[in-house]
Amino acid sequence: MSQLPLPTLYSLQHCPYAMRARLGLLLAKQKVMLKAVVTKNKPEEMLAFSPKGTVPVLVLEDVIENNDEIVKGSEVEVELKAESSDKTKPPRIIDESVDIMLWALNINDPDDLLLSQRPEALPAMLELIRYNDKVFKPLLEQYKDAKRYHIDTEADLRTQCESFIQALELRLSQHQYLMGDSLSLLDFALLPFVRQFARVDRHWYLQSPYPLLRQWLKDHLNRPLFSRMMKKFPLYLETGEAYPFG
Repeated sequence: MSQLPLPTLYSLQHCPYAMRARLGLLLAKQKVMLKAVVTKNKPEEMLAFSPKGTVPVLVLEDVIENNDEIVKGSEVEVELKAESSDKTKPPRIIDESVDIMLWALNINDPDDLLLSQRPEALPAMLELIRYNDKVFKPLLEQYKDAKRYHIDTEADLRTQCESFIQALELRLSQHQYLMGDSLSLLDFALLPFVRQFARVDRHWYLQSPYPLLRQWLKDHLNRPLFSRMMKKFPLYLETGEAYPFG
């Protein structure tokens, strides 16, 4: 069988969802060809693959050779059943950041970030990730806007964000990482969003009653992995080039 082309990842440098996907690919050692985009000028081909127009978007020209492998844990499980003789079928698209992480880690999870020996762990992690995405992230966006435009609801919005931050601090008071004494999917899936929260009002954050979360974030940001994930690439629409990543 001829070697399959590398998947293509459309990614935005500072988008927390795109950062999450890039982390997952690096952790799973899954190589892709990265096409860097910006919000105001998205490639038409990306919009054709995923009309909702958000990043990340992962395009797989064909599925992996293991006919029976299935990405488990995503809201809609993606069946990976290869038909190597069919060369005309359309590419498979994964356009949710958590699903990209799960796709990659189900292929290769060298650090057992999915906590495979704990059957209850993955559903629990996915539930917290959904809360982050559906509840915390919208509040965080409002908090950021209030800070940027000097709106008097800033303190109230920050307080609303803090309910989730407090829950993370409590977890870190019980063990080194969010799910226990080893790193997990949850740590890396939430990292870009906690980083974003910390950057809204740096002065307040450094004095906030969350020392364990501050140390957790600092440790993550100091990892070589984070620097690799944040590597900047020339924009695809300016160069026409995709770059190896992972």
